[in-house]
Amino acid sequence: MIRILAAVILTIATATASAHKPSDAYLTLTRDGAALSGRWDIALRDLDNALTLDTNGDGQITWGEVRAKHGEIAAYALERVRIAWAGAACPLSVNGHAIDVHTDGAYAVLELAGRCSRSAPTLAIDYRLFFDIDPQHRGLLNLIEQGESTSVVFAADNPSRVVGGEAATAWSQFASYLDEGIWHIWLGFDHILFLLSLLLPAVLVRRDGSWRATSSFRRAFVDVAKIVTAFTIAHSITLSLAVMGVVSLPSRWVESAIALSVVLAALNNLYPVVAQGRWIAAFAFGLLHGFGFAGALRDLGLPPNSLALSLVGFNVGVETGQLAIVALFLPFAYALRATWGYRRFLLTAGSAAIATIAAAWFVERAFDLSLFAAAASAS
Repeated sequence: MIRILAAVILTIATATASAHKPSDAYLTLTRDGAALSGRWDIALRDLDNALTLDTNGDGQITWGEVRAKHGEIAAYALERVRIAWAGAACPLSVNGHAIDVHTDGAYAVLELAGRCSRSAPTLAIDYRLFFDIDPQHRGLLNLIEQGESTSVVFAADNPSRVVGGEAATAWSQFASYLDEGIWHIWLGFDHILFLLSLLLPAVLVRRDGSWRATSSFRRAFVDVAKIVTAFTIAHSITLSLAVMGVVSLPSRWVESAIALSVVLAALNNLYPVVAQGRWIAAFAFGLLHGFGFAGALRDLGLPPNSLALSLVGFNVGVETGQLAIVALFLPFAYALRATWGYRRFLLTAGSAAIATIAAAWFVERAFDLSLFAAAASAS
């Protein structure tokens, strides 16, 4: 069991800083009668993996390198999406290129136009971008028609959807955002590392200057319950405020502060300042993580016609994913709590590894080191 927990911690801790956010692309389509228009935001790092944008191999993708690949990028993307209306294909074309910066780096923007020859209330969309090289990639569609928007998530195991008209209901939006919330917490390495940093000492007690195994599962369970509840309440508050537009913070500040929160939580295991009452730290830092969750929702886009339900769905998804992690972690940790391997390797070495990788995240985000050169040279 030590090997299982060690593998989980080391796999996450050795992930690169740029792996913080999973591979996403954002497809926005507006339907006006038979006409389609929109944009497709695709991460340059993903396009580089598929098409080798960094032709000189210097580790920087410049605007010139992207511009030289415009035709290849457009062809690659359009070959991997199919739209049909009443059984008839609705071919898309790219009529413009740009660069935009999201919270996780620079994106190529393809400006789209298309027209369908037949009319029907729904669109059938088949999305296959990057699934052959990255099964975890997701395509996030925002369809706008008659002033209302519908959001859909495409995944490798669900690449085809029918959208528009009566195909989208408020509850289908809820289900979509529920799924997005689960995947966001599972693939959001910084959120997982923060949670693990707080959970690792939950099966221990601080006594005489050292960590010792707790004698009560109930005590460990209550400690975990306080941490999870505090984190949930805190990030729910700031997530709601940010999505509703009440509070807005620069994404660079938020992402940097989240990385710093992981560093501090991990260091607290090595040099305990807050040995008891870690739920207070969970609440304080949870406020920051809520702004991070809001950034993910802004990228996805919330449908105005079902804003509240979609927001609740995302939040419930985050909690579901979080509780799944806790349910897997706590029984194993409690069983191993008295072993040398848990206290010396998982707690001490694991916390040190978490602090190290989170410190790298902080430096990268605080100093904009993750942004591609193309973002600056295209402006």
